Amino acid sequence: MAVDIDAQVTEFEVGSAGITLKENQVIRLGEEVMLIKSINGGILQVERGYLDTLAVSHRAGVEIYNGRVVTLREFFGRTEWNPQIGKFGIWSLANSTLLTSVVAILVALPLGLSAAIYLSEYASERARKILKPVLEVLAGVPTVVYGYFALNFMTPLLRNIFGKGVVEIYNTASAGIVIGILILPLVSSMSEDALSAVPRALREAAYGLGATKLETAIKVVVPAAFSGIAAAVIVAISRAIGETMIVAIAAGAGPAFTFNPFKAAETMTGHIVRISGGDLSYDSIDYNSLFAIGLMLFLMTLGLNIISQRVVKHFREEYE
Repeated sequence: MAVDIDAQVTEFEVGSAGITLKENQVIRLGEEVMLIKSINGGILQVERGYLDTLAVSHRAGVEIYNGRVVTLREFFGRTEWNPQIGKFGIWSLANSTLLTSVVAILVALPLGLSAAIYLSEYASERARKILKPVLEVLAGVPTVVYGYFALNFMTPLLRNIFGKGVVEIYNTASAGIVIGILILPLVSSMSEDALSAVPRALREAAYGLGATKLETAIKVVVPAAFSGIAAAVIVAISRAIGETMIVAIAAGAGPAFTFNPFKAAETMTGHIVRISGGDLSYDSIDYNSLFAIGLMLFLMTLGLNIISQRVVKHFREEYE
C-alpha cells in the first residue's frame, strides 16, 4: 500500500508486489472487506464496507489479503454456503451430512444387530461360516456401484411408494438407505464379535433361571456386550459421515438447509467432490473453502472416535 486510506476514499494506489488483483475480486484490509470495481494501472476503484463490514481508515503499508476473515460465529451460526458471494454457513452442508448418516444408522442398526444376534446365538457353525462372509462381501462392493444403485433403484422405489411429487430425483433418503446397506457389515461384524465375547456362564445362568433363548439374548447378552455394540455404532456413523461417492451421485448437487430427507441436499463430502472435480483455479475462494470443510469433517470423525473410546472404557465389563 502506497498511502494512507481514509474511511471515505474509494480510489487508492497499490504496489505491484504480492497477489494479482482482478475486477470484481473481494479483498480485505484489516477487518474491512472491499470489492474491486475497476483497475487502472496501480489505481484501484473499490466499493468500501463490502458484505456489511465497517469502512475504516487504513495506514500506509497495510497488507491486502485475497478474500476476507470468516469468524467462527458466522461459520457455525449461518445456514447458507456460497463462498462466491461471501456466504460461509457450514450448516447447509453439515445438516445434510448428519441427515444421511441418521437415515443410514436407522437402517444399519436394527438389521446389523439382528444379524449379529442370529449369528452369535442361533446360527450353527456351518451357517455362521456361510452367512458371515456373505455379509462382509457387501463391504467390498465399490461405493460408486452403491451410488448408482441408490439413484436407479432406491430413488424410483421411494418415488413409487411416497409419490413423485414428494420424493425428488436426488434426495438424501435414498443415499442414506444405501449407506446403511454399506455399513451393515461393519455393524453386524463388530457387534457379533462383542456378543461372542460374552462368557457362556452368563447364558447358562439365564437358562437356569428359566429364561428363553430370546430373553437371554435380549436381556443378558446384549447388555453385557453394550460397550462393543456402542463402539460399532459410533464407528459406523463415522464411516457414514465420510462416505463420498454415494452422496455425490444420489443426494444432490447444491447446498440446501433442509430436514426433509426427500429433498435434494449436498453433503460435505459430496461438495468437496463436485467442487474439486471441476475447473477450479488454485487459491480461489472456492478452493480455499474446501480446507475448512475438510477440517470440519476431521473434527466430526475425531469427536466420534473419542466418544467411542470413552463409551467402551465406561461400559466395558471384564469377566474371569
